[in-house]
Amino acid sequence: MYNPFSLEGKTILVTGASSGIGRATAIECSKMGANVIITGRNKDRLNETFSKLEGGCHIQLIADLSIYEEIENLSSCLPILDGCVNNAGFTKTLLTQFITFESINEVFKINTIAPILLTQQLVKRKKLNKNSSIVFTCSISGVYNAFLGNSMYSASKGAINGFVKNAALDLASKKIRVNCVSPGMINTSILDGGIITNKQLNQDIKKYPLERYGNPEEVAYAIIYLLSDASAWVTGSNLLIDGGFTLQ
Repeated sequence: MYNPFSLEGKTILVTGASSGIGRATAIECSKMGANVIITGRNKDRLNETFSKLEGGCHIQLIADLSIYEEIENLSSCLPILDGCVNNAGFTKTLLTQFITFESINEVFKINTIAPILLTQQLVKRKKLNKNSSIVFTCSISGVYNAFLGNSMYSASKGAINGFVKNAALDLASKKIRVNCVSPGMINTSILDGGIITNKQLNQDIKKYPLERYGNPEEVAYAIIYLLSDASAWVTGSNLLIDGGFTLQ
């Protein structure tokens, strides 16, 4: 059956695959026929993702992308890729006056520096096929709006948005596409930690015209579009996935 979104025969790397959007993306890519390489820091959680992958020839690699040597090691041992999903990231909430060098360095290392350097290594080592696709997980935060205490995360994701546009220009001559997705609030483990109360959640959900948060799979479907040949003429784009949040 004809399917322009098929990933059949493609080899896709997904970082931050041990939970949330990364896990969902890896699983959905495998369902679309891709050979998936997943990486993350937590061996047990990565194993859980790996056990849910369907078909194909899949690989899991433990790597801490906050350490440059591990980025180099990871990129050196990879096969030739048709796609890379730079998804690894985390957030730390601090009001501006309480930001420290250590805290901002921690956020930027994972959210900004690691995916940029991994991309650089993949290009330098010629690990990306012609007509391959690189997708970054960005955020509505820092690109479209702001939240109290979220300045470090917003800045780290805003930087990625800028990098995507410029890298898309740099790599166009190599026929490598670079895009990102910008989700609103997604139902992931961040909602399970008690950081946000049920009352706060109920109030926040009212800001979404579709009256709910997104699911990781719904972001994964958008990433699959950008990885597939269906988006062969799309580069330097930021795909907004926010349930209408930024309409208001």
